[in-house]
Amino acid sequence: MPSDNKPENSDSPAPMVEKAKHVSNQAAIAMELPFVLVAAVVAGGLLGYFLDHWLHTKPVFLLLLGGIGFYAGVRDVLRRLAGSGDGVKPN
Repeated sequence: MPSDNKPENSDSPAPMVEKAKHVSNQAAIAMELPFVLVAAVVAGGLLGYFLDHWLHTKPVFLLLLGGIGFYAGVRDVLRRLAGSGDGVKPN
């Protein structure tokens, strides 16, 4: 007989609570991903636009930095998806 008055199953929360936390975490990640991708492209494109305007060039920097922003956005989305799977965080 244990010396304390704790119930035997006090180590883990209820399975329904864990499932609800997991589902809400996945929904939050799914809602965040489009904003991450769009923000990266917009930030790169705006920086390129202002560089083109300042240097009086054709939209070279707009396309270049927009493409780099797209690459960074996709990379960040994939990193976040890989980290949300089974609880193992990527390096």
